[in-house]
Amino acid sequence: MDDRGGSFVAVRRISQGLERGNTCHSTSAEVVAGSTAWLGRGLSCVCAQSRESDARPSFDLTPSQEECLQRLQNRIDIAYDSSIPEHQEALRALWNAAFPEEELRGLISEQWKEMGWQGKDPSTDFRGGGFISLENLLFFATNFPKSFKDLLWKLEGDRSVWEYPFAVAGVNITFMLIQMLDLEAVKPRTMVGAVFLKFLSENESAFDLLYCITFKLMDHQWLAMRASYMDFNTVMKATRRQLERELLLEDITRLEDLPSYSLLTR
Repeated sequence: MDDRGGSFVAVRRISQGLERGNTCHSTSAEVVAGSTAWLGRGLSCVCAQSRESDARPSFDLTPSQEECLQRLQNRIDIAYDSSIPEHQEALRALWNAAFPEEELRGLISEQWKEMGWQGKDPSTDFRGGGFISLENLLFFATNFPKSFKDLLWKLEGDRSVWEYPFAVAGVNITFMLIQMLDLEAVKPRTMVGAVFLKFLSENESAFDLLYCITFKLMDHQWLAMRASYMDFNTVMKATRRQLERELLLEDITRLEDLPSYSLLTR
């Protein structure tokens, strides 16, 4: 708690290789409390929820769904490693998508703060979401470039003086979706997770697409709530609730049917 009376909950992943059969699912995150001033350097994540009970329902999967889930889990387990050329190239590609007219001077550079990373080395911010969070941002930039730029530059709506940092917010969204969909479990234990796996079995890019929808929905909620940076946790919770409601609508047969999909523009 700081002198402004606020607090936050920050989540840092500390396990990249969880045992899939561990249904208690309790070692994937460490919760650290601290000052809201941290939000200005890197947003807190609201995705760690108190565990209600281990006796949750589970849903049987088809062989195809099991295979799709395993591939996604393999992606989730990959930590960002700045020594891997593929990871370096992906980070450069993200810069080029965001700032095509500005040459990047190095993978460690003060320039990264322009995108909303908390320091000059983005690799320190990927701990919360792993390499998949970089892949999510790249997918967003490639497939919905207009929405990507609108959010990066905060081009829509009546914006707050204290806005959320774009890139770090993106890492938080990746982490929130992993938790909401219970993707580190051996099989879904919520209806939302089961519905998502149906979409995943029909579209291997379903997680990346849902990420884009969620990011745009989060910004929509941010504007509707006239939020400032200290409200980020509240906005993320509202975004999660809305997304869960939409995923459970009866007439949703694909992610493109979600009401919030209409917020995206290419």
